[in-house]
Amino acid sequence: MELLNILLIEDSPSDVRLVREALKENSVRVEMTVARDGVEAMDYLRLVERGGASRPDLVLLDLNLPRKNGREVLAEVKASPELRQIPVLVMTSSRADEDVQQAYNLNANCYITKPADLNEYVKVVRAIEDFWFATATLPYGTRLSSGLPPVKPSLECLRT
Repeated sequence: MELLNILLIEDSPSDVRLVREALKENSVRVEMTVARDGVEAMDYLRLVERGGASRPDLVLLDLNLPRKNGREVLAEVKASPELRQIPVLVMTSSRADEDVQQAYNLNANCYITKPADLNEYVKVVRAIEDFWFATATLPYGTRLSSGLPPVKPSLECLRT
C-alpha cells in the first residue's frame, strides 16, 4: 500500500484534530506532519529543500497563521524550484474574495473554505482524499520510495 505524506499547516488544535479524524478511515496510508505556524512550516520545507526531510505529497495550508501568514508561506513555496510542484490546498475560514484571488494569484492549487459544521468538515476532507489521493497523479515519490530520514523532531507527526 502506498504512503502519502501530507504537511498540514494549521494553528488550530481543533482543526488539526478534525483533519486527523477524517483521514483515519481512508484506504491510503497517510503520514501527516503538522506545522503550527508559518515559520515552523518554512523551517520544515527548507529542510525538505536540503534533502533533510521527506517531501510532502500535498500541503494543506491555513491562511491565518501566527508569525508568518499563509500567503507568505504560499509565495515562498511557489517561488522555490524544489517545492513549487507540491500541490498546495488553501483550507481556511476566510470567504473574502480578496483572499481567494490572492491565493490563486500566488498559484494555490485549490481554495477551500472550512465549513463550520463538523459533518461538513469531514466531508470536505474526504473529498480532498477522493480527488488528491485516488484521482489525481501527484508529483514525486512518496516517503516509502524516497528513503529520506524522518521529519524534523519538533514537528508533530502522525501515521493514520
